Amino acid sequence: MKIILLSTFLVLFSIPLLAQETEVKKDTLWTPRGVVGLNLSQVAFSNWAQGGENSLSFTFFSLFALDYIGDPWKWKNSLKFAYGRTKFGDEEYRTNDNELFFESTLIYNVGWSVSPYAGMTARTAVTKGFNYDSIPALQIVGFADPFYLTEAVGFIYDKIPNFSTRLGVGLKQTFADQFALQYSDDVDTPNEIEKFKNETGIESVTEFKWDFYDNMSYYTYLRLFGTFEDLNVWDVRWDNIIAAKVNDYVSVTFNVLLIYEEDESIKRQLKEALQVGISYTLF
Repeated sequence: MKIILLSTFLVLFSIPLLAQETEVKKDTLWTPRGVVGLNLSQVAFSNWAQGGENSLSFTFFSLFALDYIGDPWKWKNSLKFAYGRTKFGDEEYRTNDNELFFESTLIYNVGWSVSPYAGMTARTAVTKGFNYDSIPALQIVGFADPFYLTEAVGFIYDKIPNFSTRLGVGLKQTFADQFALQYSDDVDTPNEIEKFKNETGIESVTEFKWDFYDNMSYYTYLRLFGTFEDLNVWDVRWDNIIAAKVNDYVSVTFNVLLIYEEDESIKRQLKEALQVGISYTLF
């Protein structure tokens, strides 16, 4: 009897693009940062008496940032990309992660405790996403369908290292095509399906990073958006990342993302991801 057991295998390849501190860079005010992760999991059985099912799963995660820190201008940009798939037994691959999120914030220092800012965010799915509870699986999103875009102006407080909070007035646009009925349609016009929706409201964003050990850090990002039409209901995006560097080569990342967006679901959405693996510093 031949037994093959490929137990769960986790590999994370993270590349911090943190070169040197801004003060050390004499030739530029630009600071790049980035983390790339790949999480692989595989289990295979042959004549395995204890039972089980073959499985294969992978998740790719990246978080990049490019900041310009000058005086009086600051320009902060970040891009989060996550995509993953899972396969059980003879079933087809299923998407388990599927998001693209971009944020850009321009800040002008006027010498006050708070500074005026102008910012924008964009969010969409990387590719097709499905509801696997239905039989057969029902597609519910696609790339740029829906596509969420927001712009805001207001004031930001960022005088404390590793902490910032801002509050402003914003616009939110929702673009949809194939899934317009679910995401952008106006229920008050039953004879027409709108593929574009614009809303005005209030934006609040708070970021905080805490290096609580020499090799461990915690990062949290909380974004709220409420429309003037109904300030009792708010869009929520709360992203939390704990990163630990075990040694020069091994790192651990734990990510918990909570999203509430009434256009997508009347229930809160929660994603948790644990990645363990190898890290390498380029420079």
